[in-house]
Amino acid sequence: MTTPKLILASASPRRRELLAQIGIPCRVLPVDLDESPHPGEVAEVYVRRLALDKARAALMLLGHPGGALVLGADTAVVVDGEVLGKPRDAEDAATMLGRLSGRWHRVLSGVALLGPDGAELSAVSESRVLMRPIGQIEAAAYWATGEPADKAGGYAIQGRAAVFVEALEGSFSGVMGLPLYETAALLAAAGLAPIPTNKDKETTE
Repeated sequence: MTTPKLILASASPRRRELLAQIGIPCRVLPVDLDESPHPGEVAEVYVRRLALDKARAALMLLGHPGGALVLGADTAVVVDGEVLGKPRDAEDAATMLGRLSGRWHRVLSGVALLGPDGAELSAVSESRVLMRPIGQIEAAAYWATGEPADKAGGYAIQGRAAVFVEALEGSFSGVMGLPLYETAALLAAAGLAPIPTNKDKETTE
C-alpha cells in the first residue's frame, strides 16, 4: 500500500520542523490569504476556518494532487475574547505584550487535512499560557531581536519569549503553531500514521 505524500500549506519553518520531529516529510506550498476574522466570528471558528481555507487554497494551486494529502494550520492568541494577530510595528508589539503581561491568555491552533478523495478533517487545540509581568524596556528589547515580528500575539514560546512564560496548560507544539497530538490523529485517520499502532499491526498480519 502506497504511503500518501503530504503537502504543507504554510511557509512557517516551525510547522515544517514540527512535522519532521514526528518523522513526517512534507512538501511546502505557501498560500497567501486574507487572515482577518469575520465580523462576530469566535476564535475557535476563526482558526478552524483559516486552516481549512489554507488547505483548500493549496489544493487549488496543486491542480492535480496525485493522491497527496494537504495540511493547513492556523494559530491565534486570544485575550479578552479578542484575536491578536501579528504586530504591525514595535508599538503594536509592545501593546500586545502589555495586554498579555501578568495574566493568562488562550492560544488556539486549528489544523485541517484534505484528502485526494475530497474528504476534509479538522481539529482545534486550546492551550492556556500565563505570562509573568513584562516591562516596557523588556518589550522593546524583545522587539529589537526581530523574533516577534511575524508571530501571532507578538511572541514565540520556542524562542526568547520562553523567559516570559510562567506556566502553560495544554499543548506546547500547539502554541508554537501546529498541535502535534491533533495533527498526528488526523494524519493517522488518513493513512499516514507517524507511529504504527497496535491496530495497524493487526491489519498487516
